Amino acid sequence: MKRTISYLLYILTIMLMTSCTDTPKNAQKVDKLPTIFPDYVGVTIPVDIAPMNFDYTGGTYDALNIVVKGSKSGEINESGNAIDFDIDEWHNLLKANRGGSLNFTLSVKTDGQWTQYKSFKMYVSKHALDEWGLTYRRIAPGFEIYSKMGLYQRNLSNFDEEPIIENTTVPGACLNCHTSNGTNPSQFTFHVRGSHGATLISINGKREWLKAKSDTLHGSMVYPYWHPSGQYCAYSTNQTHQSFHTVRSERIEVFDQASDIFVYKPSTHELLLDTLVMTDSHYETYPVFSPNGRTLYFCSSVAHPIPGGYKQIRYNICKVAFDPATGKLGQRVDTIFNARQMGKSATHPRPSYDGRYIMFTMADYGCFPIWHHEADNWLLDLHTGKAQPLTVTNSRNTDSYHNWTRNSHWFVFTSRRGDGLYTRLYISSIDDKGRATKPFLLPQRHPAQYYDRLFDSYNTPDFTLRPVEFNAREAAKEISSDERVVTKAR
Repeated sequence: MKRTISYLLYILTIMLMTSCTDTPKNAQKVDKLPTIFPDYVGVTIPVDIAPMNFDYTGGTYDALNIVVKGSKSGEINESGNAIDFDIDEWHNLLKANRGGSLNFTLSVKTDGQWTQYKSFKMYVSKHALDEWGLTYRRIAPGFEIYSKMGLYQRNLSNFDEEPIIENTTVPGACLNCHTSNGTNPSQFTFHVRGSHGATLISINGKREWLKAKSDTLHGSMVYPYWHPSGQYCAYSTNQTHQSFHTVRSERIEVFDQASDIFVYKPSTHELLLDTLVMTDSHYETYPVFSPNGRTLYFCSSVAHPIPGGYKQIRYNICKVAFDPATGKLGQRVDTIFNARQMGKSATHPRPSYDGRYIMFTMADYGCFPIWHHEADNWLLDLHTGKAQPLTVTNSRNTDSYHNWTRNSHWFVFTSRRGDGLYTRLYISSIDDKGRATKPFLLPQRHPAQYYDRLFDSYNTPDFTLRPVEFNAREAAKEISSDERVVTKAR
């Protein structure tokens, strides 16, 4: 009796295994690529990225089979109802094929018949990300009403995401414009707007909450960028306003009625002000330091009456020398990219950490292009002085908000190319000759389901070397306490 039961259990196990591993038989081959989401056909990926799972969107089906073969070695063969690669198997395959490629062959079973589609490739770059993950803000896309938002972090080698801090811990607060020092979260800053407004400076776990506004500034400490030494952090101070269009093709306009830039010294709580970059005749914003710390780049536009002249606001990219020993600026401002001559506006400059490039966003006007359909990312070669659009990565909708990995071979940016409403995160690479590769959508375990159910937009993404260690509960108490460090001007 026991032997009979054991035999039956054995047969049942075999039947279950067979049903779960349905493999193609007599598949009909078709000479066309499968319809999949996301479009990962021909993308270049880093060796340390999460599994590039995708969904078949060509119609209903009974089962899927995927065969992934490495150009150097290794193979994954899986069947089931979804493409869901084992993380360890995926990473082992990528490591074995670094600098090579992966060949994907998808077969789809419908009404008992298998169809095998034309194979496609993903290319495995020789350059790793060399970053733990990403930080970003998630926020409702319209900004019309106050709603849940937060700063989050995501492990790029898998699908783990967790909040750094959410505004549910401090009702009424807007969490904004976070950045770390060269992807190192040991130095971290972000701005809190609202009745408990403040600017956070976090250095090696020690938090200081700065008074949100100073009598010597036009507004709050907004768009930040750390000096590579960690001794300084540059900020803009902006009087920002937003309006809502009544035409369907245009939704939201965000503009500054005044803006300046300055440098903050955390060790002395000093605002290092200089009239060279704090003028009434121009709007100065988006300051960033060069990788060697000796140059401060920023955007500058001739000041026009707001809101009437907001479409005449066009920014150039400028630079001024910076002395790390004294914290003082040089004697002159130089324009390194004149977008105004082209009838355009260049904003959000981000130097690559190897010092070769500045990536920036080009739009028709203004300083806040995330709702401008024409907004594209451009690349300025600091060795040659030439700038050109990143045609391979740009789309017919908004592309903006970008940041680099420390090795300067990968960048992340936001795009509305999916539906024109929600910004999603895309990653692309730059090769040794400055050529960009086809970008890929941030991987998710079940991408179609995830993005269909996500009602947040991503913005201000940045890479992070390791997880951000942040006690959100204690931070919320500190924000609500209104105990602030008072800054002083120098």
